[in-house]
Amino acid sequence: MIELVRVRKHYAGAPALEDVSFHVRAGELALITGPSGAGKTTLLRLLYLAERADDGTVSIAGREVTRLRASSLPYLRRNVGVVFQDFKLLRGRSALDNVRVPLEILGLPRVQVEARARLALARVGLADRAGVACARLSGGEQQRVALARALVARPAILLADEPTGNLDVETAQGILDLLATANAAGTTVVVATHDPAVIAWGARRGARRVQLVRGRVQGTGAVVQLTTINGERE
Repeated sequence: MIELVRVRKHYAGAPALEDVSFHVRAGELALITGPSGAGKTTLLRLLYLAERADDGTVSIAGREVTRLRASSLPYLRRNVGVVFQDFKLLRGRSALDNVRVPLEILGLPRVQVEARARLALARVGLADRAGVACARLSGGEQQRVALARALVARPAILLADEPTGNLDVETAQGILDLLATANAAGTTVVVATHDPAVIAWGARRGARRVQLVRGRVQGTGAVVQLTTINGERE
């Protein structure tokens, strides 16, 4: 489903990612871990094509997207939902308005947009908050709106950047439960995190883990144990 081969990304000559290679299978749960500044967000930006790799290849659903034409980007992005670390919600608009946006971009009929957006909010426990402006919602509620928006178009891949950051333990667990539900339904879920609690959650679910340190992969494999191939940690 996702494969990176010897990917490199620099900013003003400084390496953000260097020689990064790993893969995530369809329907898998994967964690991208590492301290702040390790390159986790940059890696996700490559996956939803907000950035282009300087070198190497990035493949999504069998398509090498590193040099994809601009005209092909909307088609690919329809298959990738993103939960941003800072939510990126339209704060003056209602929760329902925010969740409608991806469906409106797809050009779906108004009746279908309304029904699917309300169902997405109901699934994250916000049916009764649909008409409330996002600026008036709590941090946890805003995160759930962001998750509903990311999932409403039924993407094959869901990317989440520090989805539990700045949330209390109970609210964070609710977000993780929603991610687990999406994954159980067949969505490939990739979570960038440095939170030990999220890493422990991934371990319980048998998630794949990709560890980044200063833009380089230090190890990949199951969260609970790294594997060794040809003498190197994979």
